Order: sequence, then C-alpha cells, then structure tokens
Amino acid sequence: MMKKLTRGGVLAAALMLCGVAHAEDLTANIAIKDHRFYPSVIKVPAGQKIKLVFTNMDATPEEPESASLGFEKVIAGGGRATVFVKPLKPGSYSFIGEFNQATAQGTVLAQ
Repeated sequence: MMKKLTRGGVLAAALMLCGVAHAEDLTANIAIKDHRFYPSVIKVPAGQKIKLVFTNMDATPEEPESASLGFEKVIAGGGRATVFVKPLKPGSYSFIGEFNQATAQGTVLAQ
C-alpha cells in the first residue's frame, strides 16, 4: 500500500510540473452599452492567459477588435461572445468597437 501512495504522489507532482494541471483562466466581463465598453479599463496580471467575455446590451451589433491583443469578433445586439488572449507582457493594449470607434474604446493593462 505504501508503494502505491508514493508512486501516486510522484505521478501527481510530475503532472503538475509538466503543466497538465491548469489554473482557470482569468475572466474579465465587459458590457457594451450605449456604444461604450464597461469597464473601459481592465487590469490583468502580466504573463497570464485571459478570457474576455463581451455582453452586448445594445440593440445594434458591435465588433470589438484589437490587433495588439489578437482578436476581432462581431457580436449581435443582445448577444454575447468570448475571446481568449494569450499571456501578455507588462504594458497597455487597446481595443475598439469597429462600428462605433469614437465611443467604444477600451484598454487592457497588464501589470
């Protein structure tokens, strides 16, 4: 019995070191209302994959996009979409709403 526990403990440690055990992605919820993003500034830890969940509360579609964050997604009025962003280096990364660029502006701050 003791050998099985020891082997099991070693296997669990090895799997964790290999990255098989994943922590949950950091999730940021962003509402689109009156052609603006709420919140407009999202602070995240650098070096961690993040999940951005956009909920469009407007009746019209919006297209959040960012070349620096690597996403572009059309969201129907009343719709919802999720995008994943790779781990970021410390810095400021902007995103816009393609259909309402003057008002739909946001920033991800990786610290």
